[in-house]
Amino acid sequence: MAEYKLTVAGLGPGDAGLVTRATWARIEAAQHIILRTRIHPTVEVLDAAGISYETYDHLYEEADDFDELYASIVDDLMARARTMDVLYLVPGSPFVAERTVQLLRERTMEAGVPLEILAAMSFLEPLFAALGLDPVNGLSIVDAMDEEAVAAPPAQNLIITQLYSRELASDLKILLMEHFPDTQEVIYLHHLALPDERVQRIPLFELDWQEDIDHLTTLFIPYTPGFWENG
Repeated sequence: MAEYKLTVAGLGPGDAGLVTRATWARIEAAQHIILRTRIHPTVEVLDAAGISYETYDHLYEEADDFDELYASIVDDLMARARTMDVLYLVPGSPFVAERTVQLLRERTMEAGVPLEILAAMSFLEPLFAALGLDPVNGLSIVDAMDEEAVAAPPAQNLIITQLYSRELASDLKILLMEHFPDTQEVIYLHHLALPDERVQRIPLFELDWQEDIDHLTTLFIPYTPGFWENG
């Protein structure tokens, strides 16, 4: 019986030039490619190169919530891996804020299905460059939808990722205002490493006023000694 392989790779933070050579080689050689979503700048380069692929975008409309969505994606990938070699492509890095890959690692280990995950650049490297930030000094990363984590911000530099809509930004702002003043300075990071990159310091109360919020938007709150301990 033939043994098929499931491979996961990342499309990088947005600029196609930041995709690794190893990943491009796999893309060019793969016969079956499926994207978690085609809503990512690098996909335009796949189209220009005539790369054929499928996506899971239709599942976003069908699922009631993200847990159901991610489970459906993993179920489908597991089924495909029993009949063919599959290259699954995700935005950014498979190792950073990618729930489907976390679930896939668990499922493939349980089922004994071969899984290879290629290293990739995440949104964090362009963020560090934009802010001149060295994470060795302390850093926490939380998901904007993780209300429990947002409600208990750690006393160190804080990155809030997956800030994909103005509605979510409004909910996030309300949660953060329980710990920070309305005028707390935060750094709004949008489309990092892309031509329309925007890195702007804004007061917290203006967070959901930003009209260009999308899936490539991140918030950074710098740690302020003294205030955080007493806030």
